[in-house]
Order: sequence, then structure tokens, then C-alpha cells
Amino acid sequence: MAVPRSEVVNVELIPSNDEISNQGNIAMVTINRPNKLNALNSEVMNSIKEICHWVESEDSVRCVVFTGAKPLAPDEGKRAKPNAFVAGADITEFVEKKSEEIKIKFSNNAVEAIWSLSKPTIAMVDGFALGGGCEVACSCDIRIASERSKFGTPEINLGLIPGYGATQRLMKLLGYGKTMELIMTGEMIGANEAHRIGLVNHVVSTDDLYEFTLNMAKLISSKSSSTLAVAKSTIRAALEVGLEEGIAIEADAFAGLFDTEDKEIGVQAFLNRETPEWKHR
Repeated sequence: MAVPRSEVVNVELIPSNDEISNQGNIAMVTINRPNKLNALNSEVMNSIKEICHWVESEDSVRCVVFTGAKPLAPDEGKRAKPNAFVAGADITEFVEKKSEEIKIKFSNNAVEAIWSLSKPTIAMVDGFALGGGCEVACSCDIRIASERSKFGTPEINLGLIPGYGATQRLMKLLGYGKTMELIMTGEMIGANEAHRIGLVNHVVSTDDLYEFTLNMAKLISSKSSSTLAVAKSTIRAALEVGLEEGIAIEADAFAGLFDTEDKEIGVQAFLNRETPEWKHR
């Protein structure tokens, strides 16, 4: 298996089952620009797109976790940099850019590539998730944050608005009023407030973040991969269609699963009080 290689985005494959070697992997994708608080530049975005393409085509990958590199040890006499998931876009790439260039840059972007993955995705956030970093987190299915994490959309302070989908995805997650407040003030919120308003699923201690996230990724990876894909696409439909149409989509998806091998495997395993051995893992 040829894992994509990049200096700015690392991919580590972690077995989804510690006891059985052929049960697939979790792809731990780490944005690796710690000296720049893992800010998103063109190289990072191109690497993420390449990794997403690889993940979608690689059957052994069951779940994808996105995170940011830890800060490097500071030089003697220097203050250590703070932890960051992604502290935003690399603003140096915005200087003297006009609309034509930016529209091309922000079209077919890496955040949409993450959003479009059919496989489950988790954002493991430790530290700042600001601007583009908040948008990367919002493009994942589940967000787990350390207690010291902070979220925000400070683009308004640059005379801009979010450009990787936050005006839309935050609306779906938080509702009108809270989205307006975050985007129009540009203020940061802490992890506990992010959890209270529904921006993150769980807040855990910094020491427990990795283990908690990996355990959830392993639990998700233990399910039928084909059924997970159906579940994800069906839930996503709720973001785009009305209730009546969404219920019809769910009914079709539910019925369709009765023609799959994994449905029969799951039902028989339940009746026999056994652990299912999925055909599509």
C-alpha cells in the first residue's frame, strides 16, 4: 500500500483491531507545520487533497482522523509556541491577491475533499482551531477537543468572511444566531463553550485526547464499512433536503441494506450472540 508522503502532512496507519491483523486501519492525518501553528498553505491543501483521494480508493482504511502537529521545542531563551490544530490559513498567500486568483484557489479545495469522503472522519483538536482550522474541523463528521482548545472564525478582522464553507456548515451545526455571533465578532470560544453549543462532540483532558479519539475511531472501524457509508450519505441528505424527502431517502437506504451480505451477517450474529465478522470491513 503506497501511503502518500509529504513534508507538511503526515499519514500514519494504525491497526483498527490490535488483536486481528487483517481488520483494516485508521489513517491518522497530521498537518505538520508546527513552526507556523499548522497554518494552511497551498502545499498543505494540495497534500490533503491527494490524501483524501488515496483514502477513498484504499479499501483497508476504515476511518480517518485529522489533527495538527505538536509544537516544536523552543530555542533557548525563546517562548514555546502554543498548541494548534490549525491556526488558520497562511495569510501571507493572501497578499495582493485578487478575486480571480482566490476563486480558483478556493474552488475544489481540500476542505471540500475532506467533506466529500465517504468514510467516517474525526477531527482531533488540541489547541487553536481558527479560521480555516475551524473549517477543517467542521468538515469532519465528529469533533473531539482537548480542554485547552479554542475555536473561532476571525476572518472578519481581515476584512473577509470564511471561505471554506463555515458560513454554511456552522449554520447547520449551531443555528442562525450563534453563527452570526461567531463570524461577525471574530471572537474565540473555549472548548467547553464549543461543546455546549454543539460545535464539538466531546471535550477531554489533553492527556486523554489521543486515547479517547483512537478508541472512538476503533469502535467506528469495527462496523461494516459499506453500512457506514450508507449511514453517512443518508444523514448528510438531511442537510440538503426537507424532512419528507429525507425520510424517503432513509427508507430507500434502509430497505436496500436488506439485500446486502452484511445485513444477514449482523442479524445472524445478534441472534447467535456472536461478534459479527463483516464481509465489507
